[in-house]
Formats: sequence, structure tokens, C-alpha cells
Amino acid sequence: MDTRSPRLSQAYYCADIADFLREKPQTVLGHLAEHHPHDLEPAQRLAWQDQIALLQHELQPLNRGWIAFEFAIPRMGKRADIVVILDGVIFVIEFKVGAEAFTASAIEQVWDYALDLKNFHVGSHNRPIVPVIVATDAKSRPGQLSFWPDEVASPVLVNGQGLAGTIRQTAAQYPGLPALEPSTWMASGYKPTPTIVQAAQALYSSHRVEEITRSDAGTKNLGITNACLVEIIEASKRDGRKTICFVTGVPGAGKTLAGLHLVTQRTRAHEDEHAVFLSGNGPLVDVLREALARDERERLDVAIGDSRRKVKSFVQNIHHFRDHYLQHENAPVERVVVFDEAQRAWNSSKIGRAMREKHGLRDFGQSEPEFLISVMDRHAGWCVIVCLVGGGQEINDGEAGLTEWFDAVRSKFRDWRIHVSDQLDKPEYNWGRDLSRVLSGLDYRVQPDLHLAVAVRSFRAEALSDFVNEVVAGHPKAAKAIFEQKLANYPVFMTRDLHTARSWLKSKARGSERFGLVASSGAQRLKPYGLNVKQRVEAPHWFLDSKADVRSSFYLEDPATEFDIQGLELDWVGVCWDADLRRLGTGWSFHKFQGSRWNKVKDAMRRAYLANAYRVLLTRARQGMVIYVPSGDGDDPTRQPEFYDGIADYLGECGIATLDDDVAKGVLPVPLLS
Repeated sequence: MDTRSPRLSQAYYCADIADFLREKPQTVLGHLAEHHPHDLEPAQRLAWQDQIALLQHELQPLNRGWIAFEFAIPRMGKRADIVVILDGVIFVIEFKVGAEAFTASAIEQVWDYALDLKNFHVGSHNRPIVPVIVATDAKSRPGQLSFWPDEVASPVLVNGQGLAGTIRQTAAQYPGLPALEPSTWMASGYKPTPTIVQAAQALYSSHRVEEITRSDAGTKNLGITNACLVEIIEASKRDGRKTICFVTGVPGAGKTLAGLHLVTQRTRAHEDEHAVFLSGNGPLVDVLREALARDERERLDVAIGDSRRKVKSFVQNIHHFRDHYLQHENAPVERVVVFDEAQRAWNSSKIGRAMREKHGLRDFGQSEPEFLISVMDRHAGWCVIVCLVGGGQEINDGEAGLTEWFDAVRSKFRDWRIHVSDQLDKPEYNWGRDLSRVLSGLDYRVQPDLHLAVAVRSFRAEALSDFVNEVVAGHPKAAKAIFEQKLANYPVFMTRDLHTARSWLKSKARGSERFGLVASSGAQRLKPYGLNVKQRVEAPHWFLDSKADVRSSFYLEDPATEFDIQGLELDWVGVCWDADLRRLGTGWSFHKFQGSRWNKVKDAMRRAYLANAYRVLLTRARQGMVIYVPSGDGDDPTRQPEFYDGIADYLGECGIATLDDDVAKGVLPVPLLS
């Protein structure tokens, strides 16, 4: 069977191995060069020639199987050098021609490719996958082939000699596997769930959102919400109307991705519109900007300073935008603005203090939503504001919640049309107010498609946000039911030992999967355990730098707080739980550490902020988490064991098992060169 005509998005060349072995090397090279999107550089031509020669020599003993060159890994925007399928087993092979060693970066790269296929390629979900590094001038490192529970092997390290034997011996470990038909396997579908950083990079480099997001049938996905927003924008342009939209969604549902997609889409298609993504989340802005700049530097070989200046117009800090138009009375150049985490906009009291301290304005007299709407209201014609709203995500004093936006429209901008999702009657959005009364008399439309109902941050656990909501709400039976019924593939453990938590995180991560510790900003009595939440992390370094950088999350030294990590995510998270939120009887007890002791938090709003802080921390992990609850110290009145024992007991009631030393030490293989 000759399958040399795949869709170009999948492979540059593919064929049965028997056909490939009979093919002239120049013919194979011609196929590769034909589909290469750029001018073929001499180094790439030589690398392909060496790969073809080695493979045609080494694979001679195989009389069956299938091979593909330059196989697309869409979520990562890259291509694996070689994919081989033999007897139902998938081999992902990465060549390092001329390399004398197996580097950590090469191992990470090929492992990422294998994991990407396993997790996001439908035809690969239930198949053994073996990543292989071929460093042609290195000494092979034979060893016991080690498969993880998901049947992805630790990378095999060879120099190419005897490659057919390695492949055949590995496939022989899975006798009786159903055969894989290559064309059916390739066409089986790819359903990625990128991190927000990966998604931003892909969108910024002109990928379509359909290429990087899931498209599960029956799921309320980003495409539906985007289509609704586009329809609203086009109607506003046509009618010369000013419009404000409110997009809601559960934690991890892709609200930020929806906003970034809309901005990139409108900017490319409508140069006269200008669109911008605004966020008051400083760490998110810093991380996205730095990630986009680094990615562009790598893709286009441009100076990092030039890239950093360019991305500033794509992602902006909302406070800088606000302060600019405080000093200038002109209308913004942007006709479409997306406000991320709009529920965190400041109320009149907080912004009033900021204006007095920063600008010397004593009678500002507006909330942040009112002022931001007034800036866009300066347009003589149409404009659209898109507010992205997370339920139960307000985590700081002075954050106004959603109702402040409606109050602003009611008091000053009644000619604006409002589009809202159908979820605004939920407690996590309405702050206890009857929104039908708040919206009464205003020009508003209810749009069900403006709600993102399914979490896509974790491809393992769409029900994670439901579970966390029940945990934070103090409903252990409901939490346990969700945990047992819907989180079977999402590991959550608890430990009373920080070393055990760190060991577990290190043992779980493979390839470039990222892990780190998080803690509440009020967790001040974690300091005796070496966790100082007062020492703020440098977000771009913490989220983006490598395992070799002490400032990165990988070092498990500096915990990120809810302010650092809201809107972002890691693959594996260690949640460090202090006595600021503790169990007392059958309810939560809220505390703030001041001076040398814990004081009870009595204000209802501050209690809500603290509960939301833990809600944020518990929904940051894409693949799994461990919750560290200290044992306390009877000699320290600020760390009494009873402060923590109730938390651990409660988490157990929610279905979370304790992580014992045996699990931490090695039920799973330890990644190579980690």
C-alpha cells in the first residue's frame, strides 16, 4: 500500500516501509523538498539525506510496517522527524545527525512529541508509543525499556545501528495488538488543549484557533462563542452602535484564549478596526508578552528587544491603558477592546485611592468600569467592548465584580446595547444581587453562546472546576461524588510532608511538562518550611525559564500566589495549604496573619476573596496535583497541629487520598536526565 499522498498538514512523505526501502533516495528527498514551506537550506538537505540513507540501510530487516517523514505535531507547531508504525506500536524518532551525546533538550523534545500524540491524537490514545533519539555519533545506551502507566515509554537512546532490531523487539512486547491502518490513523482527529502561552504563540504567529483547540462533538467550544462575538461586532458596525458583551465561563474554559483569538482575528481581517487585549493581571501580561517575544525571536531570528516592543500593541496592561486616556481626551485607535477578567475591575473607592496617590486627583468619582466605558464612548461611531468574566475569581480588595459594569451603563451609558450570557443569575457572578432587576430598563440581549461551559485547561479533567467549587463551598459529600465519578484520570493526592510533595511532582513530569508550588498570598506561616509568599516571583522567569534556572517553577523553591498564577497554568501543581483557611467543625474558618498572630476575618467580602484565592490555586493544574498540608508544630502558637489536622481530615472526606512514601519514591519511572 502506497500512502505517499497524505494531506500536506500531516507528513511530507509517508509509505509502507517495503515501498520506502525500494525508493530511490533522491525521490524521497524530492517529496520532502516539495512540501517544505521555505527555501531548502543546505543543512536541512544534508540532514534529510543522512536520515534517508541510514533508515534505508537499518530498516532492511523489516518486511512490514509504515514510515512517515516530517509528521506534524500541531499543538506544538512542529514536526517529528520520523514516525514508524509496526504491529500496532507507534515509534516517534528524532534524529540528531552528527551529535555525539544525548542531550536533555533532545530527550525532552522527543518525549513531548510522544506525549502530544498520546494525549491529543485520537488514533494514538490507546496505543503504546515509543520515543526514540538517534544521535548518529553517540554511543547507544541500551537499557530496560520502561513504559509508564499510559503506555508511553521513556525515550530510547541509540545511534541508529540495529534500529530495526530495537523496533521489532519493542513491538514484540505487545503481541496481538490490532493493526493500525495508517490513513485511518492519520485521519482520526487531533484534539489539543494548549496552555494559554502555547495558544497565544500560535495565534500570534498566524495559526487558526481551529488548529490548536479541541472540537469535541457536543462541547460548547470556542468556535461557537467566537462566532457569536463576530456577529455582534458586525451588527454594531452595520448599525453604528456601541455595544458591550459579557463572556462568562468556568475556570479553565478558555476565556482568555477566546479573547486573544478575537483580537488576532479582527486585527488581521480588518486593519481599520484595530483591536487590543487588555488585562489588569500583571503577571499574565508579562508572561504572555515575554513568551510571544521569545517565540518570535526564535521563529524569525530577530532581536529580542524589537520583538518585545512589537508585542506591546497586542497585549496591554489595562491600568496603563486607563492612565493614558486619563491624560488624553481623544478616542482610542481601537474599535474593539477585550477586557480580561473584567470582574476584577476596581470599584470607585479603590480607584479613587489610586488616583489620589498616583495622579493627585481628589475627586475622581468613578469606578474603573465607568471610566473604561467612558473612554470607548468617545468614539463618534460604533465600538465594542468584550468583557471576559470568571465566576468566583475576585481575589483582591476593591475588585468590583460584574454588577459594577451594569451600574455604570445604567447611570451614564444607557444608549449602549448589552449582550450577556445566560449564566449571570448564578451566585458566582451576581454577588447576591438580582441581575434581572439590575438590567431592568436597559437595552440588553441574553446570548447562551456567550458562556463557555466546559473546562479545557485540563484535558484529563473537565469536571475539575465542579469538584473544586464543592470543596471550597464546604460540601464534602458532593465533592467526593464528583471526584470518584469524574476524576478517575486526574490524580489528586494529599501529603503532610513537603519533601514528599516535591518528589511526587518531579516523578510525574515528562518532557517539558511544567510543575511548581503555589500558595495563598495569606499563607505567611509556611515560612518555617522555606516557603515565603512575601517574596514575589518574577512571573516570566517562573513560568517560562528552563529547569536550569533557579528562578523557574521547576526548582520548587518559590511558591506562586493566586495573584501570580491566575489566568495561567502548569501541568503539575503542588498546592501548599496554610492555616489562613482552616476547618472548624463543619465549616471554614477564615484568618489573616498580622504581626505575630492569626486574626479572624469577619468581613464577608474578605472571606469571599480568601475562598476565591484557594479556588484559583486548586484549578491551575492541567494534569494533576498534590496538596501539601503541614503537620504543624505544638511549640509554635501560630502553627498548632489542630490548625492543619482539620484541613487534612476534610480533604480526606472529599475523596483525596494521602500520598505515601512508596508512591512518591517510584511507582512511576523517573524521567531521564531530569
